[in-house]
Amino acid sequence: MLILENIISDRGSKYAVSGGPCSTEQEAKSFIKALCQKKKFAKATHNSWALLTAETPIKHDDGEAGAGMVILRMLEREGLRDHVVVVTRWFGGKHLGGDRFRHVQDAVRIYLDHLRDS
Repeated sequence: MLILENIISDRGSKYAVSGGPCSTEQEAKSFIKALCQKKKFAKATHNSWALLTAETPIKHDDGEAGAGMVILRMLEREGLRDHVVVVTRWFGGKHLGGDRFRHVQDAVRIYLDHLRDS
């Protein structure tokens, strides 16, 4: 499990991105459960995620409408299969509007760049 914390901050909201090898929806849910064992992540407002498998794309917004699709599209463009990516947001009290999608994209891009550089 790779976790990159405090990667984006905007109007009080803070973002992290994490991910790891995963090939089924059940494994993705287990990944989220393991992530949320860390108290900080359990208290997050949203843990949006996506997974691209050989069988089907899977996404979950966790209340951040559209975030799962943003992650999924980026995984498709990258061709990254059997790897779950989770974007975590702690709401800072001010609505971000459309900027929240840019932050989700930026978080996934940071994660993918980190994978390439490792």
